[in-house]
Amino acid sequence: MAGTMPHAIFVETDVDAGGLVGAYAAELPGCAVFAATADEAAGAMPMRVSRFTRWLQDQGEAVADFVGDNWYEVERAPAMAADGGRRRAAFTLDELPPSDDEFATWLRWLELAREELADTLDAGDPTAAVDLLDAIERQDVAFVRELGGQAPPLSADPVDRLYAARDALSDALEAAGSAADGVRRILRLAIADDLRAAEALRAGA
Repeated sequence: MAGTMPHAIFVETDVDAGGLVGAYAAELPGCAVFAATADEAAGAMPMRVSRFTRWLQDQGEAVADFVGDNWYEVERAPAMAADGGRRRAAFTLDELPPSDDEFATWLRWLELAREELADTLDAGDPTAAVDLLDAIERQDVAFVRELGGQAPPLSADPVDRLYAARDALSDALEAAGSAADGVRRILRLAIADDLRAAEALRAGA
């Protein structure tokens, strides 16, 4: 029956040092809502899940439909100031390494999210989301270092820097493999933040 299946949400507070809250669907890495309050984010999750799964299905991904709208918070943690940016929250589930199949699937989702962002950048004005793009670049470089990869040389052009950081992150993830510490968290955040930036660009934010 619709509304009876429970689904877990992880809540990240102070995502941007300005009070923004992120809610993440535990069963769908990269599916997230960003809002002013935890209640607002959680309340928007059923619609976000529907849109996220439809987006994946439109890209040829096999994703189950989620029955019901009973999404509830199971864990909360804050983002923290670190190295001139934000050290994004980690949750208990992030400590669980994905299976090889999950890892391969989520790498594809990351590529799809990157393509979504790239297409939106090509169609719009990158300055409309410059803060988000800069944050993605810094975070990607930090993730590359966490995975033991080589930080890329970065050009003066902000879009070129973003692409270089994205490519370096993909290479580092593939080299590290599914058993590396933190890959579930990295993929969750990288997918979610790419899609958030693409939506901000479309909205002219």
